[in-house]
Amino acid sequence: MRISHLLRAGFLGSLAIASAAGCLALQDDASNAAGAAGCFACSGFLIFIVLAAIAINVAILVWVARDAKARGMDNAVLWMLVVFFLGIIGLVIYLLVRPQGNMILCPNCGNKKLQASVKCPHCGAGS
Repeated sequence: MRISHLLRAGFLGSLAIASAAGCLALQDDASNAAGAAGCFACSGFLIFIVLAAIAINVAILVWVARDAKARGMDNAVLWMLVVFFLGIIGLVIYLLVRPQGNMILCPNCGNKKLQASVKCPHCGAGS
């Protein structure tokens, strides 16, 4: 199952818990109100977990795109899609097949590039 399906299911589940807790809170019984407060706290925590997972996914996708560009790979968007659809397995595949080497700063534009690169993938200046 893809991560996006899990995130969507977790978000919808926490919304369902929150709405059920809201219905319980409308009743006059004190124990139901306490249960509703617990449900609200639990659903808030679940929403936080879902948002944190989304933020981590976006950060990994941005890192893959920037790293692929810095290493002179023309298909950075393709690698982003591989990591997006395959998740952690796609990230491991990317880490294994990307060009290896030391990253240095380009003297012309200041962006990172492979030390072995003849020209900078960002500005095109030769070394």
